Order: sequence, then structure tokens, then C-alpha cells
Amino acid sequence: MRKEIEIHGCVEIPPELSHDAFLARFLAFVEANGWYFGGGTQEIVDGFYINADGTLGRHVLDET
Repeated sequence: MRKEIEIHGCVEIPPELSHDAFLARFLAFVEANGWYFGGGTQEIVDGFYINADGTLGRHVLDET
């Protein structure tokens, strides 16, 4: 039997920790426990999604 948990939420990190550094630590934690992660991440700064080019995107509370 395969069991999965879907996660909806955010992790608040110190401003000096980059998205890539956070992701590396998160994935190391997952893998150290013999688990697998399938999904994605998106950086949020002051309530705004950060686009791939580094510009501010929409606010997290804006309708899609």
C-alpha cells in the first residue's frame, strides 16, 4: 500500500537563506527519512510571489 500526504502551506525562513538553500535542506530532510517529495515550490516575499525572472508577481491574496 502506498500512502501520501499532500502539503498546503508555507515555511517562513530567515531572509538571508536563499530559496535554493532552503530547498536543498528540505529535500535532504525528506531523503534522510527515506521519503520522496513530488511537487514544487515558489518563493514569496512580503506577500508577493517571485517570478522566475526575479520580479514581483501577484499577491498571495489576489484571485487567480
